Amino acid sequence: MNKAQLVEAIADKVGGRQQAAEAVDAVLDAIVRATVAGDRVSVTGFGSFEKVDRPARYARNPQTGERVRVKKTSVPRFRAGQGFKDLVSGSKKLPRGGEVAVKKAPKGSLTGGASATVKKAVAKKAAPSTRAAAAKRTTAAAKKTTATAKKTAATAKKVTAKKATTKSAAAKKTTTAKTAAAKKTAAKKAPAKKATATKAPAKKSTARKTTAKKATAAR
Repeated sequence: MNKAQLVEAIADKVGGRQQAAEAVDAVLDAIVRATVAGDRVSVTGFGSFEKVDRPARYARNPQTGERVRVKKTSVPRFRAGQGFKDLVSGSKKLPRGGEVAVKKAPKGSLTGGASATVKKAVAKKAAPSTRAAAAKRTTAAAKKTTATAKKTAATAKKVTAKKATTKSAAAKKTTTAKTAAAKKTAAKKAPAKKATATKAPAKKSTARKTTAKKATAAR
């Protein structure tokens, strides 16, 4: 069975070939990434995947029999679980009626960082609609923020215009008050000058009387 046949085998169980292909890709990708990172991926009833380091050693070329040196390397290793071994050996029979051969793993069966990696990969592949909904929510929130900013700017402009109008009115009132005060002051000073001008003829009358007295005395 190759990968395409595996996808076809589980397509009916996961809702279609596309969903099956995405699920298989997600699981395999998560297992490979976790194993490369040095995590041990353990699936109860199936087996475990792990990374094994091999030290430098000598080996023989099978064609020439020549002894050659092999560098230090790391290789993946799969160890079948006991349930898998029992089914293959025949000590246990495969379940019938559409039941799965490997029992569902209990919570925590995927150990270490591999569990989180598998869950994230499967959720990422199997739920594109969730990502789309999150993107829509983010866009709506951005639009609301922009609208709020525009309203705030408009309110600030109105407040500024009102302040400018108030200052202009106050300046006009102050100018009017100063003009009225200047007029009152000028009106108070004007009668004093007239009074001074009226007193001048009185001095002339006194001078005439004095001249008349002198003329009488001379006669």
